[in-house]
Amino acid sequence: MALVDCYISVDIEADGPIPGDFSMSSLGAVNVDDPTQTFYAEFKPISDRFDEKASQVAGLDRQNLVAEGLDPAVGMAQFAAFIARVAGANRPVFVGFNATFDWSFVHWYFMHFLGRNPFGVAGLDIKAYYMGALGKTRWSETTKRHLDPRFRSSRPHTHHALDDALEQAEVFAKLRQHVATKP
Repeated sequence: MALVDCYISVDIEADGPIPGDFSMSSLGAVNVDDPTQTFYAEFKPISDRFDEKASQVAGLDRQNLVAEGLDPAVGMAQFAAFIARVAGANRPVFVGFNATFDWSFVHWYFMHFLGRNPFGVAGLDIKAYYMGALGKTRWSETTKRHLDPRFRSSRPHTHHALDDALEQAEVFAKLRQHVATKP
């Protein structure tokens, strides 16, 4: 019997461009099919390196993260437990808007701190899905400002990881509905 996919929208904020050298500051996630099921965590930095401009995007205070952020191993274990609880016997699928950036941090953190990634290699990029669903031929047509208004979220893009995970879950849910009802 084939597993049912459980789509989990994930957004992260980071203090630099690559995991390992820089830190994931926060992570938000939501079950696309039940947006009341959410996860949010803020993490202690894993290195002294950070890009000031990247740090400022999410508005998180680095000293506060050092003092009060979750140890990444604890936070990733909590996230893994959330994924297991939400997905149950189904296959969890990572969903992101420009998933390559967020996926790189989440995968690195899972592998580094837990030795496994509950998503396996199941990752879905909303921009690529949009491109295929609407027959777009140029990647530049997939930015949020170019999204067909039917698929835009009513939520603001705040750079708070949970807010943004909810926003992109709404976009993905609208796209899935569109694909499901296409003649």
